[in-house]
Amino acid sequence: MFTKQNLLATLAGFVVMFLLGFVIWGIATVDFFEGHSLNDIMKDPPDLLFIALGNLIGTFALSTLYGQWAAGAHSASGGFRFGLWIGIFVGLGMGLLWYGTSELMDMTGHLAEAALDVLFYGIIGVVIALVYKASAPKA
Repeated sequence: MFTKQNLLATLAGFVVMFLLGFVIWGIATVDFFEGHSLNDIMKDPPDLLFIALGNLIGTFALSTLYGQWAAGAHSASGGFRFGLWIGIFVGLGMGLLWYGTSELMDMTGHLAEAALDVLFYGIIGVVIALVYKASAPKA
């Protein structure tokens, strides 16, 4: 669990997740999601310490799961497939649960969030896979 590969992949995934998440949800889609939000529940300003901590824990979990899932066969396409399934779980699975139990966004917002999650976690999966591949013990 605390291997060199896992820790390096966690660090790289954390940096990409934090920065890409800010670009996607903090800059590029703010106006779109404001238009599809049913209730304003955002902190102003957001607490970056807890966002960073959540990203760090999340990437450690993803990296650990990826290491088990890939079973030593690391590639960008494999990493994207891994991330795609995480994005489907988070974006569609959890998103539809949120839609069914809360009034955060309308259906358009949840579907857009699901599409972004698939792409976002796919990219994170690629980063994790490439770091695992680059840091694999040489034979």
